[in-house]
Amino acid sequence: MTEKLQKVLADHGFGSRRQMERWIAAGRVVVNGRVAAIGARVDDTDDIVVDGRKVAKASAASCRVIALNKRAGVIVSRRDPEGRPTVFEDLPGLRTGRWISVGRLDLQTTGLLLLTNDGELAHRLSHPSTGIDREYAVRVAGVLDDDALERLRTGVEVDGRVESFSDIRYYDGSGSNHWYHVVLMEGRNREVRDLFASQGVGVNRLKRVRYGPVILPAWLPRGAWEEMGADDVARLRATIGLPPGKPTRRKQPSRSMLIPYPSLA
Repeated sequence: MTEKLQKVLADHGFGSRRQMERWIAAGRVVVNGRVAAIGARVDDTDDIVVDGRKVAKASAASCRVIALNKRAGVIVSRRDPEGRPTVFEDLPGLRTGRWISVGRLDLQTTGLLLLTNDGELAHRLSHPSTGIDREYAVRVAGVLDDDALERLRTGVEVDGRVESFSDIRYYDGSGSNHWYHVVLMEGRNREVRDLFASQGVGVNRLKRVRYGPVILPAWLPRGAWEEMGADDVARLRATIGLPPGKPTRRKQPSRSMLIPYPSLA
């Protein structure tokens, strides 16, 4: 049975299918000694080389997912010209492919960041059309009145486009600092900060606490990561309509990172 080359590469964690199509078009992929073309199909007997590195056979890879509790001051990028630390520096090694971040968090935003070696999973989880929401804990300098809360739910104009929270709730606070929990369907760069700024309050702490059905585990220290168990990975994949994938033989954690969540398949 053959599969599209871009899908095989995405399943090995090199990137999304669309990105792999660009790599193939650029001549970066060789199959059985010949530069691959868009539309190529391969099976387990084919030898695939990407940028001079041989790709392991498809049967050797299993889907892995990591939950990282990101610290402030760390970037979500593989390399940084300024030499700042990146989230990829302390991740476990992979026999094939690479870790892909599911979306991004900016430099000062902390909390839950998912990483996977499965390009298709990363693409589905991060693409707005899938319908995955994101929840953040936000500390602001000030208190919003009911009218401001309603405006943030119904939509305000930010840089020429209407943006809103799908939910916003007051959580706790005293003095000048107060915490809110907000939910977004996409989470564009600076969206949370810009929405609060539109109501005259500044964000001084921002932490992602949930990504779809995955919660930030209370037991996970800041800066640490934990690999998701096979049962959780299968449930996560099923939520967005992907098959379970090849099971892993690694020891499974006893604690789940998932909460009940509607199927988006």
